[in-house]
Amino acid sequence: MNHTLKKLVNDVDGALAAAVVDLDNGLIVGAYHNIPYFTQSYVDAVGAASVDMFRGKTITAVETMMAAQRGDEIKYHIKEIQMTTDGTYHFMAVVPDKPDYLLVFITRTTTNLGAGWMATRDAMKVITPLCP
Repeated sequence: MNHTLKKLVNDVDGALAAAVVDLDNGLIVGAYHNIPYFTQSYVDAVGAASVDMFRGKTITAVETMMAAQRGDEIKYHIKEIQMTTDGTYHFMAVVPDKPDYLLVFITRTTTNLGAGWMATRDAMKVITPLCP
């Protein structure tokens, strides 16, 4: 897994980091970054923040209301999120066929958005079978 994440970061201009997060508990399943100040605490915090965005209390409340309105089982509808900060893009996508795992890919804002999403989706083909 870490080798695949390293390849993703090394293959995209402006890439900084990539991680796979377990959405059930926020644990980092695999990670790679090329930023010296990204401590383990920082990586763990990014994982926890990602879980909040996809499975946090507020999102879960909305999903519960939607399910009640439709008469369906509760299921998570959010599959991808892109977040932009002053200097970075965060591409976040639920791993296909492994909905309890999330790929987070971080680049500088100089990275082309289309290239970032293409790299994220291409990496999924290799990451999917590596998830437990």
